[in-house]
Amino acid sequence: MDGGAAEFLHDDGTGPYRHCPRCGGPLAARVVMRHDPPRLVCTACGFVFYLDPKVAVGAICRTQGKIVMLRRAIEPAYGKWVFPGGYVDRGETLEAAARRETLEEIGADIRLIRLVNVYSYTGRPVVVVVYEAEVVGGAIQGGEEALEVRAFAPDEIPWDALAFRSTREALIECLRTGAQGGAGACGEGRD
Repeated sequence: MDGGAAEFLHDDGTGPYRHCPRCGGPLAARVVMRHDPPRLVCTACGFVFYLDPKVAVGAICRTQGKIVMLRRAIEPAYGKWVFPGGYVDRGETLEAAARRETLEEIGADIRLIRLVNVYSYTGRPVVVVVYEAEVVGGAIQGGEEALEVRAFAPDEIPWDALAFRSTREALIECLRTGAQGGAGACGEGRD
């Protein structure tokens, strides 16, 4: 295996989970606290296996009045358009993750301008935090997760070919509210 993304199973949080990650014992659904839904609990050691949400970030990157987007070279939503983004690593700040994902996916260094919004949906395991950003350096080009990268004027965005509901909603919100400006960079110096 060469480590390509297509060779690995990426957990979307839907399971099924059968074994305890601590001792290997069987997991069973049990009520831990009366007010909570049933949780997976190890029948051998009692470990409670919480199915917590995954946190992802995105950066709506502006350059010369346009928004830089990539066409995905991975599932889900292969071939669809999205702004740069991905999962936050454990111990990483949201802002650092947004800058890292942008550099990996489109080769751009960015300055975060503001938080656009946070998106979560019933039954979905991912919480998406989206920032507006300004491209300040780098060479805009697709990384291994991009089929192509393009900068779109707002009226050229391929609305019918967007990857996710959060992509559409964040772009609409960002375009509707525009950059607040003047307040300094978002989250600078936190990581």
